[in-house]
Amino acid sequence: MEHIILYAIVPIIVVMLAGYISGKKGIFTGDDAKKFNKVVLDYALPAALFVSIVDASREMLVKDIKLSIISAVGIMVIFMLVYFVFRMFKSNTGADAAVSALISGSPTIGFLGFAVLEPIFGTTPTVALVVAIVGIVVNAIGIPVGLSLMNASLEKQQPGSTKKESAWKPVIHALEQPVAWAPILAVVWVVVGIPWPEWASPSFDLIKGANASMAVFSAGITLSAIKVQINWQAVLGSILKMFVMPAFVLLLGLLFHMDPLNLKMLVVACALPPAFSGIIIADEYDTYVATGTSSLTLSVILFIGTLPLWIWITDLCVHSTAL
Repeated sequence: MEHIILYAIVPIIVVMLAGYISGKKGIFTGDDAKKFNKVVLDYALPAALFVSIVDASREMLVKDIKLSIISAVGIMVIFMLVYFVFRMFKSNTGADAAVSALISGSPTIGFLGFAVLEPIFGTTPTVALVVAIVGIVVNAIGIPVGLSLMNASLEKQQPGSTKKESAWKPVIHALEQPVAWAPILAVVWVVVGIPWPEWASPSFDLIKGANASMAVFSAGITLSAIKVQINWQAVLGSILKMFVMPAFVLLLGLLFHMDPLNLKMLVVACALPPAFSGIIIADEYDTYVATGTSSLTLSVILFIGTLPLWIWITDLCVHSTAL
C-alpha cells in the first residue's frame, strides 16, 4: 500500500498540482490544456498503446477475451445507469443526462491509465491491453452512444430544425481518432501474426513517454480554469463513478471467475476519476458544464482515498473466493 501511495498517487498529485498552479498563475490557460490534450490523445497515447500491444501474443489476446467482454458490459451498464438516473430528474434534459454519462459513466483511462497502472503492476503488455480495452470501450462505444443520445435530445429541443445527423456519425468520428484505431490496428497485427521488429519500438518511445506526465499536467490546468460548485448532483455522479462502477465490475469479475491479476487491473482502471473527454464535450455543446466539472473535481479528490481502498477490497475478495 505504501508503494501504491508513493509511486502511483503522490506523483499524480504533484504533477497535477503543478499544472493547477501554472493555470492559476496564468502561465497556461484552458486553451493550452486543450492543445496538450490533443497531443496526448492524438499522438502520445496511441503510440503508447500500439507499441505496447504489438509485444503481446495471440495466446495472450485469447486469454483476455473474458477481460474484454466484462470491461464492455461493466462499463456500459454503469454508463447507461448514470444516463437513466440523471434523466429521471425534472431539471435535467436528455442532453444533460448524456453528458452525465460521458463524465460519471466513463473512467479517464486515456489520461491516467498508464500513469496509475504501470507504477502498481509494472510496464507489461498486459497493462497495455487493459488500458487499450477500456480505452476502446470508452472512446469507440461510450462516446458515440453519449453523443447520439445528446444529439437526439438537442433535436427535440429544436423541433423546427429539419437537420438530422446520422446515428452512425458519432461512431465513425470516434473510430477515426488515433486513440481508437491505433489499439485496434495493434490487435489485428498480433492476431495476423506479423512479428514486430525490435528496432521499430524506439521510434515510438520518445512520444510515448510524454503520455502520462503531459496528461496529468494538463488535467491540473483544466481544473484551474473551471469554477467548482459542489451540489447534490455532483455528489451523486461521484458516487456512481468512484464506488458503483468498480463495485459492479468487481462483482462481474468474481461471478465469471476472471483472472485475479486482470480483475485487479480492471477494477483499478474503473476506479479512475471521470473521463476528461466528457468535460471537453460538455464545454463544446455548452451543456451541463458546471455540475459535470464539479463532479469531476470531487471525484479526483476522492480518488486519493478510493484507489487504495479498491485495491484492498479486490485483494480481499479474490483471496476469499480462492479459499
